[in-house]
Amino acid sequence: MKLSTVLPFDDPAMKTQKDAILRATGALERGGFDSCSVTDHPCPTGRWLDAGGHHAQDPFVMLALVAAVTTKLRLLTGILVLPYRNPFITARAVATLDVFSGGRVILGMGAGYLKGEYRALGVDFEQRNELMDEYLRALKAAWGADEFTFQGTGYVAQGNRILPGPIQKPHPPLWVGGNSRRAIRRAAELGDAWYPFFTAGQLSATARTAAMTGDVELADGIAYLRDYCAKIGRETPPEIVTGGFYLTGEWTAAAVIDRLSELHELGVTCAGVPVRGRDLSEWCDNAERYGSEVLPKLTA
Repeated sequence: MKLSTVLPFDDPAMKTQKDAILRATGALERGGFDSCSVTDHPCPTGRWLDAGGHHAQDPFVMLALVAAVTTKLRLLTGILVLPYRNPFITARAVATLDVFSGGRVILGMGAGYLKGEYRALGVDFEQRNELMDEYLRALKAAWGADEFTFQGTGYVAQGNRILPGPIQKPHPPLWVGGNSRRAIRRAAELGDAWYPFFTAGQLSATARTAAMTGDVELADGIAYLRDYCAKIGRETPPEIVTGGFYLTGEWTAAAVIDRLSELHELGVTCAGVPVRGRDLSEWCDNAERYGSEVLPKLTA
């Protein structure tokens, strides 16, 4: 079981200097985390923020800073709202980051759910699922050949080049986020992993997406994924990686280990886990606790 966590810098109370990134990511590497993730809300509405939403730093800038001060930690977008950007801009950013990080990028992505943010960015909210599918295919085209051609919605590439391409071949892992049946089918058709997230607690109010409040719904989604893979002839289903985590009681190492074991039994290979702290020092201490109290017992 691999572990990932969200970097704390979407919280305005956390320090945002570069040395804070060095401290936080160093603690994650010492704690044995496989990856760290960043969110993507370039222009959220005040209404959503006031209802419990969160700010977000630019994902590629943040992950480039992480890449510069780490050696092993994988760089996860969790999640990138793919329809917000022209796919070739994204393809270039991902390729650049993958090259200069030594092949550490994981592209977690989803269609998003904030209508007001779509409006601010000039993207058609009602077409987000169609754009998501199209942009995934455009990314693969851009990374699949030194020179590529692709016809998209309002744009066309005719013999264009994005070089150098990513180090990881044929491309960095594509984790397809979302809890809906549409997202699951997308993961089966175009992704390397299905990347659902639990919507219990505060997320139930702010994440306007298909609910997944517990393991029953996760297991149901996994069964649907496997059935759909069989239907389309995909022999090896995508991995299952969760972008959320919940405990019914107090955080203890034993409770986390039990919870991770439950997810592993369902087929999850990487779990997003919380690291909490009232300040950066406490956050770093708690990150390192995973390395001393949790991970050794998972691999024992």
